[in-house]
Amino acid sequence: MSVRALERKDFDAWLPLMRKNCLHTVDDDILNTTWQRLINPKEKVFGLGAFDDSGNLQGFLHYSLHRNTAFIEDACYMQDLYVDRDHRRQGIARRLIWELNDIGKKERWSWIYWFAENNNVAAQNLYKNLGIHMNFSLHMLQTQD
Repeated sequence: MSVRALERKDFDAWLPLMRKNCLHTVDDDILNTTWQRLINPKEKVFGLGAFDDSGNLQGFLHYSLHRNTAFIEDACYMQDLYVDRDHRRQGIARRLIWELNDIGKKERWSWIYWFAENNNVAAQNLYKNLGIHMNFSLHMLQTQD
């Protein structure tokens, strides 16, 4: 398995996985906009892909960088971490997270953070097995109908 930045040529492999990640509830306009942001070097939205030896996309991780009030350096928000169901429990998600961590160290980000739903047992177990204690609750206000 190899991990690398998502590239324009990966769209056809990424799209079905992203639809599964979103439980097929996200409009194609949003998915296409997300993809355009991921591959646009002027955006601060990025994607990593995990590929098998044949070059098939098995999972991805999306993240964005932003300013914060506690540090001069950017913070990183890991927004999506998804591994295709047929390839789970093979260390792919772990590898994607550690690759993100390595990038963060090289680029000197202030921190990496993310959210996971309490009832997402698989995600909670992954983070627990990585030695990461999830200790924040998320409260969201929807600003659009």
